[in-house]
Amino acid sequence: MTPTRSYALYSTEYFMNEALKEAKKALEKDEVPIGAVIVCENRIIARAHNLTETLNDVTAHAEMQAFTAASGYLGGKYLNECTLYVTVEPCVMCAGAAFWTQLGTLIYGADDPKRGYRLVKKQLLHPKTKVVYGILALECGELMTSFFQSKRT
Repeated sequence: MTPTRSYALYSTEYFMNEALKEAKKALEKDEVPIGAVIVCENRIIARAHNLTETLNDVTAHAEMQAFTAASGYLGGKYLNECTLYVTVEPCVMCAGAAFWTQLGTLIYGADDPKRGYRLVKKQLLHPKTKVVYGILALECGELMTSFFQSKRT
């Protein structure tokens, strides 16, 4: 008899809290506090946060960093079996990259009414990508709000 391997099933909130931990790492570096994790088969395979200031690279968004790490981990560019958890609605650039990865599921916390991909009327994600939003939206949104308020004072 072969023993079966059991995996603890984590909740959507659990993984979003892991993304929030990444966002707090960005905040500690005075980066826009956005964090992301990519999950495959109920396991985190990539963790990332914004690094645009640190790397002096406008493309170093949390999602982009996570896509690169996940693709490296899997040894391929397609993430159709994966879920991206990100604290804030992706921008157009990150949604476009999610399209090219053929991301399986996108789950995000807070809406981004100024720069979120949904501002564009065209479908930016891959047609098979499932989207869930509003997970821990208050916590995700408060992190962003307090960051930008601190910049204005």
